[in-house]
Amino acid sequence: MSEPEAVPPGVDPTRPSAGRLYDYYLGGTEHLEIDRIAAERIRARMPELEDGAWANRGFLQRSARWMAAEAGIRQFIDIGAGLPTRNNTHEAVQSVALDAHTIYVDNDPMVLAHARSLLEGADNTDFIAGDFRAPEDVLGAPEVQALIDFDKPVGLMLIAVVHFVSDDSDPWGLVRRYLDALAPGSHLSLSHITADRNRPEVVDTFHEVYAAANEQVYFRSKPDVERFFDGLELVPPYEGAKGGVTYTGLWGADDPDTADSDGSRWVYCGVARKP
Repeated sequence: MSEPEAVPPGVDPTRPSAGRLYDYYLGGTEHLEIDRIAAERIRARMPELEDGAWANRGFLQRSARWMAAEAGIRQFIDIGAGLPTRNNTHEAVQSVALDAHTIYVDNDPMVLAHARSLLEGADNTDFIAGDFRAPEDVLGAPEVQALIDFDKPVGLMLIAVVHFVSDDSDPWGLVRRYLDALAPGSHLSLSHITADRNRPEVVDTFHEVYAAANEQVYFRSKPDVERFFDGLELVPPYEGAKGGVTYTGLWGADDPDTADSDGSRWVYCGVARKP
């Protein structure tokens, strides 16, 4: 993209953005020089950065398709969606059911500026400005109310978004407030970065980079990630496995041994059903 002409109103070109950083990790084009510099600081210590981002992206796609194919869900709310790129949630679910509805939510003005044009022509799909930390505002938005029937099961996609919420803001309570609004049979798909068994110097670099960005990042342990699924029925992550939280590369993998990559081990994930 050209700079600064392509910078939409409300975007600070002097600070990295969590959404644009992720776009850069995935090989996208909607990022600024400040994002590229920041991302390369991480990559210098973490060569598996791109692998980790794509493992997370693959989990989004596999879990969304599974919800549509196996759980019969036909409506999805994807919060913290980031910039629409290849194989988005609506594309994954509409590969199973053409009538599936998807609403994307993000609070980054650059995401909003580009999202509607990138989604132009996509049926049963919309994008709104909203913040995960304001559940009632998100769920009550007119676009959400128009596209989602809350009397029927919903697929709630919280992919790499909850780790931008501090403990003081009670991310577990926020997730519960969303789930409380959804019908029985709804499913939660969630992924979250972790420092478990990962290199401390890389974790430190993440903290330094995101401290200067528009969002801080909070690493959590497996028990803390499991808390997001309290009261839900966890889906087995792959054939022969017991239901539980696992790494993003493993969930839905045909061959768990080859899917267990270094990048994948940076992010825990799970899918669970609301009874």
